[in-house]
Amino acid sequence: MLNVEKIKNGIVIDHIKAGQGIRIFNWLGLGKAPYNVAFVVNASSAQMGRKDVIKIANTMEINLEVLGLIDPNITVNTIVDEKITGKIKIQLPKRVENVLICKNPRCITSSEKVPHIFYLHDSAQESYRCEYCDDIRSASDFR
Repeated sequence: MLNVEKIKNGIVIDHIKAGQGIRIFNWLGLGKAPYNVAFVVNASSAQMGRKDVIKIANTMEINLEVLGLIDPNITVNTIVDEKITGKIKIQLPKRVENVLICKNPRCITSSEKVPHIFYLHDSAQESYRCEYCDDIRSASDFR
């Protein structure tokens, strides 16, 4: 049995699809963090079978939109004095800015310096529509 010590104050990113945790770990730059970080891969889960978990012994700003694109089923728990004081269930974001890139060569984003803005087009397909040219992109393009 693997034991990972409780954190006193910080964040736990839970219910990450097995194998996706490394993307979040790298995206957050946790390999260079000056505080304790536990990264558990393929932990047993009654709900999911297998999951990844990241425990961060520090508070930090996390872009929940990007987490939603990586895995829309993640839970982010805030820990204070070893107790969960907040729980956010991540979902696919309705709108993302400068996360997905429009690849349509005729889109204004390819020639002008404007933000890349996408709106959720189809949640079942996890697809997004470019605000300017209506090009459709998949959330998996970010993954």
